Amino acid sequence: MSAAPKSRLPQALQATEEDISLLLNAQVHIGTKNVEKKMLPYVWKRRSDGINLINIGKTWEKLVFAARIIASIENPADVVVISARPYGHRAVLKFQSNIGAQAIAGRFTPGAFTNQITRSFKEPRLIVVTDPRVDHQAIREASYVNIPVIALCDTDSPLNFVDVAIPTNNKSKHAIGLIWWLLAREVLRLRGHISRAEPWSVMVDMFFYRDPEEVEREAEAAAAPKPEAIEAAEPAQPDWDISAPQAGIAAAASTLPTAEAGLDWAADGGNTTDWAASAEQTFDAAPAAAQPSGW
Repeated sequence: MSAAPKSRLPQALQATEEDISLLLNAQVHIGTKNVEKKMLPYVWKRRSDGINLINIGKTWEKLVFAARIIASIENPADVVVISARPYGHRAVLKFQSNIGAQAIAGRFTPGAFTNQITRSFKEPRLIVVTDPRVDHQAIREASYVNIPVIALCDTDSPLNFVDVAIPTNNKSKHAIGLIWWLLAREVLRLRGHISRAEPWSVMVDMFFYRDPEEVEREAEAAAAPKPEAIEAAEPAQPDWDISAPQAGIAAAASTLPTAEAGLDWAADGGNTTDWAASAEQTFDAAPAAAQPSGW
């Protein structure tokens, strides 16, 4: 069996074991069941379930090649990164903040590269898209004005008007975020802003898509007071002893007046009222008041 072909990149640009581990954990090599004819050279093999696997070695080579193209542009603002897919919105915005490129996250405004009247008109020297199928409008307009295109392409992605294709899984949020993070790190290394001997201070998690509902839940949890603060704010409650009810009853009974200090009921015996006599007077007066008059 022949040995695996060596990478054509210089020793300094070759992938490390950590980089390959990140690519595998993010499932960058997982393709789709369909394959475009022009993407066949990037497919390693086909699994028994019909899923095509992407050659990670070629993914890394194309990633470094794309980073060298981006780093060769003097003004970083002449590079436009585009992602209409929601999983790539955060990635392109973080790429913009670290590299200095212009980002279009969301819907691409038609005429942004061809119509000079529009407010969003741009004249970039290079564009990078997340998915050629979703970002087809930007790629088509770039072809009208001869703008080179770099695209993150899956096995079923069309390569029309795409100059550099980075074979990767462009449907997973982790794969998209990792590829953009690796691309930004390689550009900064080629520009000399960061060293290859030291890890990049920006975590790869910053490029991953986050669910807005999850962000709201985390914000609510952070704004809610902690249990320790609630206990400190509440006044101390008295420690009631409910284990001895007899003692409580005895304490309550001790507050009642005793026989010696109480009232003498026998002393009021002369002021008794005859309730039976009062009732007879009331019933005798009621018929007299009810007799009709003048009939």
